[in-house]
Amino acid sequence: MSRLRSGRGSNPSGASRAAAAPRGARGVLVPAAKSDIYVALLGISLAAVVISCILMALLLMKYEWKVSVSSAAPTPSALATAPAQLASTPTAAIPARC
Repeated sequence: MSRLRSGRGSNPSGASRAAAAPRGARGVLVPAAKSDIYVALLGISLAAVVISCILMALLLMKYEWKVSVSSAAPTPSALATAPAQLASTPTAAIPARC
C-alpha cells in the first residue's frame, strides 16, 4: 500500500508528478511503513494488560467487590497479644560472615 505525501520540495515542473499520480490526486506516493518487532511487543503487552484486568476482576468477584481496608484492621486485643507472641517465637542464629 502507498499513501500520498505532500510534494513540497519536489520538481517544480510537475511533469513527473502528473505522470505518476492519478488525475485529481496531489503529492508523491510513498510506501507505507511496515510492522516490525516493536509492533509485536506492543501487541504482547496489550494482551498482558487485558489478561491482568480480567484476573483482577475475577479476584474482586471472589471478595464481592469489597475493597475497604477496615475489614483488615487488627482488633485492639490482637495488638495487645502480638508483642507477647513475637517474644515467645524462637529465632534462628544468623551465621557470621567472614
